[in-house]
Amino acid sequence: MTSRHAGSRLYIDGVWRPSASGRTGDVEEKATGARIGGYALGDARDVDQAVAAARAAQPGWAALAAPERAAYLRRMAGHLQDRYEELVTQSMRETGGVRAKAEDEVSTTIRQLGISAVQATENAGEILPPYKAGKLSLSRVVPLGVLGIITPWNYPMNLAMRAVAPGLAFGNTIVLKPAELTPVIGGQMLAEAADHAGLPPGVFNVVTGDGPAAGWPLATHDGLDLIDFTGSRTVGLAIAAAAAATLRPIRLELGGDNAFLVLDDADVDLAASLAMIASLEFQGQTCISSSRHIVMREVADDYIAAVTRRVEALRVGDPLSGEADLGPLISAAQRDRVHQTIVEPSVAMGAKLVAGGTYDGLFYRPTVLTGVTPDMPAFTEEIFGPVIPITVVDSEEEAVALTNGYPMLMNSVFSRDLIRGMRVAERLQAGEVHVNDAHARHGAENQMPGFTRRQWIGVQRTPLDLPAWTADPVASR
Repeated sequence: MTSRHAGSRLYIDGVWRPSASGRTGDVEEKATGARIGGYALGDARDVDQAVAAARAAQPGWAALAAPERAAYLRRMAGHLQDRYEELVTQSMRETGGVRAKAEDEVSTTIRQLGISAVQATENAGEILPPYKAGKLSLSRVVPLGVLGIITPWNYPMNLAMRAVAPGLAFGNTIVLKPAELTPVIGGQMLAEAADHAGLPPGVFNVVTGDGPAAGWPLATHDGLDLIDFTGSRTVGLAIAAAAAATLRPIRLELGGDNAFLVLDDADVDLAASLAMIASLEFQGQTCISSSRHIVMREVADDYIAAVTRRVEALRVGDPLSGEADLGPLISAAQRDRVHQTIVEPSVAMGAKLVAGGTYDGLFYRPTVLTGVTPDMPAFTEEIFGPVIPITVVDSEEEAVALTNGYPMLMNSVFSRDLIRGMRVAERLQAGEVHVNDAHARHGAENQMPGFTRRQWIGVQRTPLDLPAWTADPVASR
């Protein structure tokens, strides 16, 4: 194994190779637009080769004892740990996230490998109650086979690794197609770690390229035993429809129009601080970002003022400068979607622009909209940008009714009365609901194997360890 840098090549069957077409694309630093690398533009021919290699390698990989597979994963984790600073910098440059986001992503990736290495050796199955006396019933864990994994650009390393690590640990082989906007941090560097760790040829394969040429052929390939996709609802629905024709197993994590409820007895300063995380962390470009702030009228004025003070104090700039709270959006297309299909139409329909709503290149000022009604794009759409749309309601019942009825992954409820907050949380139709807390602050992502629909209710009593940029700029002086 060479472990030399991938360059503009694919990683198939343990070998770095050019794409079948010979075509390549540029990798750009999001803050500056500078070219910082290249990637191979794979297509269906490359996908066929990768799936065939994974299929050939899978029986031998599954036949290894669990401790042997775990040792490979630990070597991968060690290689990534050795390159920690390089990976953090690459993440900042390639995704546009600030250092805290990049550090979290790289650390979570390494940690997931360690978790999966342990899980593979902990339990090989269960002893089940026999169906009659004198019988012994056993179940055992067996691999699915070949997994196709398609990942997004917002957290490209750890959203890949949460499927790659357990997949490899339990004897599956992998074909990974990372997002074309983040092919190095989301694909090439993971392949380099696998190559360095000495994984047998064909066990882990990476095919970079765009969605139509490489992603769709992988999503619909009949040589897979499961397709795992994280991304937009539109693409996810198309994958589900294609899979239904042959009953191919799929795992999907799609976007949602998540809600942030502020009840009339909420701690407004706590809610406003956590709103910065819920809606603005990584410029709001996550599937768990809050896209609707539903606020009861009794606290609406105070909440709007508290949120606006914090938003206006935020610094937008190059993450590598060390002086930015928010970085650039991922692309011009994403910026235009946020501005032209959500902010501007909502303002034209009567929403009030209280803060932000302007941009310089990919740097979009964090934005506060008030007077948002349920017929506006700022209410009905998953925003995926640094926008806080506020809708004022007159009752708890109205707040719950407006929250439900939309696809949601994660909601928050704020109330000084924890029993009331938990009671409201139980009425919300989302996979996760937090009481007096925001998303991704509890580690529950490690408790959701299979991305099953279940509810996690997390409670936060005080604003512990909040990032400095969420604080009230007036109170902190």
